[in-house]
Amino acid sequence: MGLKLFRGTHMKATDVFVHCLENEGVEYIFGIVGNEILDLANSLSHSEQIQYITVHHEQGAAFMADVYGRLSGKVGVCLATLGPGATNLLTGIASATLDHSPMVTITGQAALERQHKHSHQYLDVIQIMEPVTKWAIQVKEASAIPEIIRKAFRIAKLEKQGAVAIELPENLAIQSIPPIVLPVTPEPVTIPSYDTILAAQKIIQQSNRPFILVGNGVIRSGAADEFLTFAETLQAPVTHSFAAKGILHKEHKQNYFTFGFMEKDEVMPGLHEADLLIVIGLDHNERLPKEWNRKKTTILHIDSHPAEIDEFYPVQIELVGNLKETLACFQSFDLPSKAWVPAGNLKNRIEQAYNISWNHDSIASLPLTIENILHVIEMIADDETIVLSDVGSHKVSVARTFQPKKPNRLVISNGLAAIGISLPGAIGAKLACPNEPVICLTGDGGFLTNAAELETAKRLGLSFVIIVLNDSVLKIEEDTMRKRFGKSYGVGFHNPDFVDFANSFGIIGVRPKTLDQFAEMLINCLHSSSNITLIDVPVNN
Repeated sequence: MGLKLFRGTHMKATDVFVHCLENEGVEYIFGIVGNEILDLANSLSHSEQIQYITVHHEQGAAFMADVYGRLSGKVGVCLATLGPGATNLLTGIASATLDHSPMVTITGQAALERQHKHSHQYLDVIQIMEPVTKWAIQVKEASAIPEIIRKAFRIAKLEKQGAVAIELPENLAIQSIPPIVLPVTPEPVTIPSYDTILAAQKIIQQSNRPFILVGNGVIRSGAADEFLTFAETLQAPVTHSFAAKGILHKEHKQNYFTFGFMEKDEVMPGLHEADLLIVIGLDHNERLPKEWNRKKTTILHIDSHPAEIDEFYPVQIELVGNLKETLACFQSFDLPSKAWVPAGNLKNRIEQAYNISWNHDSIASLPLTIENILHVIEMIADDETIVLSDVGSHKVSVARTFQPKKPNRLVISNGLAAIGISLPGAIGAKLACPNEPVICLTGDGGFLTNAAELETAKRLGLSFVIIVLNDSVLKIEEDTMRKRFGKSYGVGFHNPDFVDFANSFGIIGVRPKTLDQFAEMLINCLHSSSNITLIDVPVNN
């Protein structure tokens, strides 16, 4: 398909901008308008395809776009004005880039004629955005808008996915330009050469104890089925990053669960015993190799990008290309079986250390701990339930204990590890997957960071569950300080009554006193399809 033209020889630049966004398949834009983007907002008001969603803080808008992007397979879009509007987006933008979520952020800017001097609310936003995006560009010629938008969405979607920033100066927004929309073409698919795959097969054949490490790239690439075929043919043990949880079923015999913890990373003895590490789709910001390959074991690197090689990542062969197609290529080769079991009954030791197994016959007698809460969620949630974990001590428990039943059903901010993502993220998740149950799991500190977005969720008529783990402290910081200094400082705070707080937004608030009450409340909440429920859980950890 060639260029698409609309009636008339010229059109207002912001109208063309919106047509280009529609052409990219944009359904939602999250943001807060300001004076410098009022023309764009007015153009958006005429769109029958795009729903603009007003939020209460630009950080929330970016988090919504981040999670929407990673769950929908589309590009999440957020919008802000210049100056403080743009800078408020930064945390969410950086989160999307480090967790490789496809996002395009649009900001207004002062007119070009006042950018050479000190001016009200003017900052060089592009220079600020460049370190936290894949590409950041200011529109300097209004007629370039169609090219810039097409390039921005393409870059955001290409591996490794991430955020792109577009800045539109207010004087260009009102210019008349040709109404051109560029065609959307598929992203290129590449695979390694035959000889490289053959070489990879050879080093697998020569190994005795290969261990597979799998990361978020496999899920982003939609390669979970191909990975499962590869792993089950090889029969080697598998460990996964936080973001790749669910890639193997909990009961799968090759599943050695999660790695990437700062301490008590129980799979390490197995990795140290291996003579080959097959690393598939693992982003180094999930965990640096020096933390899990201290013995400098040989690496077979399989990813969409070439390896970042250092002394702890000694690559012998690297297969670079689309992961779905690359892993599928192995089905045409005679991949050997390399079944082996790490010493010391390692799998059972991990299950016990991470509290993975659970007897739920008598939950009435069990305390309201984070681990027991996670087991109840796992017991009650169906295969499609999406769980979003905020950042805090409970995130570590989620990464250790909770076992989603499918990949991409657990969202953890781990690249940037940004507190406050879960509530706005739940909004993005519900819009991306409207028919799936969504659970927002957050500490009280993380919840209060973006609690105003309760109104956004209520206004949109969404339905999901918010579980607030209430202990009035930044728990992970408290524990760390006590270990280092014997005391903690600056980590405590006072909470409102979260039940009353929820009710003030027209949202159901409940507070269980026991674990079985929590289970009953969660069942009722997940069966409700018409409201948001906040469960205020006083935790006893």
